[in-house]
Amino acid sequence: MAPQPTPEPTRTEPGSTEAPAEPRGMAAARIRFGRVLRVESGDFYLLLGTTLFLVVFGLVMVLSSSVVESRIEDGGAFVQIGRQAAFAAVGVPVMLLASRMPQRVWMLLAWPAMAVSCLMQLLVVATPLGVEVGGNTNWISIAGFQFQPSEMIKVSMVMWLGLIVTKKQAQLGDFVHGVLPILLVGGGSIGLVLLGGDLGTVMIMGAMLIGALFLVGIRIRLLIGPVLVAALLFVIVAFSSENRMKRIMSFVQESCTKVDVDACWQIQHGTFALANGGVFGVGLGNSAAKWSWLPAAANDFIFAIIGEELGLIGAIVVIAMFVLLAIAFARVLRGARTPFGKAATASVMVWVIVQACVNIGVVLRVFPVLGVPLPLVSAGGTALLTTLFAIGIVLSVARNPDGGGSGRWLRSGAPATAGAAR
Repeated sequence: MAPQPTPEPTRTEPGSTEAPAEPRGMAAARIRFGRVLRVESGDFYLLLGTTLFLVVFGLVMVLSSSVVESRIEDGGAFVQIGRQAAFAAVGVPVMLLASRMPQRVWMLLAWPAMAVSCLMQLLVVATPLGVEVGGNTNWISIAGFQFQPSEMIKVSMVMWLGLIVTKKQAQLGDFVHGVLPILLVGGGSIGLVLLGGDLGTVMIMGAMLIGALFLVGIRIRLLIGPVLVAALLFVIVAFSSENRMKRIMSFVQESCTKVDVDACWQIQHGTFALANGGVFGVGLGNSAAKWSWLPAAANDFIFAIIGEELGLIGAIVVIAMFVLLAIAFARVLRGARTPFGKAATASVMVWVIVQACVNIGVVLRVFPVLGVPLPLVSAGGTALLTTLFAIGIVLSVARNPDGGGSGRWLRSGAPATAGAAR
């Protein structure tokens, strides 16, 4: 058979208006993926890289810490890590997709998201759909799927704070007309979570609200009163529950001889796990505490397993990564040029960093047991998915500090800014 002639490559004459041929197949896919990750700011890559490292590290530690309990409770050693990996596989693309959105999209979604998430939380505390876990009614079960609406409220609050700070930019120096309405609506959503008894999540959400307002420039004197009222309410609620009182007493007393053994068990065995790890750890997968000695080893006390298996060095690396994450958030906050960008970034930064500090502090016996997971690391699908989504919002601010967007979202008009929501 005679060889077929090779077709001449298509050429475009100088001055021709004919567009070059569109890339197809794998080449087109590579170009599109490259566009997703193309960004001018190094802050974007710093935040994205640190987040992805913590997610991957968390999957490894969830696998190591959950195999025993997963085999006992779920009938398979890899059931819990399978669920966590599935949520990570969904959450990372969601985060990257969120990073592509202009800020006006989040402002349009703010009120609907807040209304839906608060309605879901109301179903938790006011209907039989609510599920009690660890003494707190903070879960909802629908069609066999169980999740935490309080985590949805956190994300909604990020968008809502960005919107409301944008709208009330000129009134933020006035307590009655500027700050008070924000505290009433935000405090109302936090109150719904408080009805379920989850004091740890309430504390994180309260820190989000007050911390974000402070970081966007509201004067301290306008926030002192609300902080004192919130602290008083926190103390009253903490001492109103016998279970919480036992946790507080187990924290206050150096030895638990005068407290219920069950209240001291978790914190004591968390300390034992850290002591067993020493400087270099006993080795990945070799924890003794995870053999049903330490409750919530893959969730609230995963830092104890990290300290046992990877030692002081591993624990310091984890803390260093959260410090790096805080630096990334701070750089994005400094570079944001819109009220929405500043408020949203500030609220996510306070959420993730304060929650990490509380979780690690509980394991180190700096705080009483509050039942909050280590962000991006602990097992928990709802928490992982919502945290990644919230970080995606911050990545969108890092990509477009002036509030604009790219691609088809802005083809019909000029770049959106925070002023569009006024």
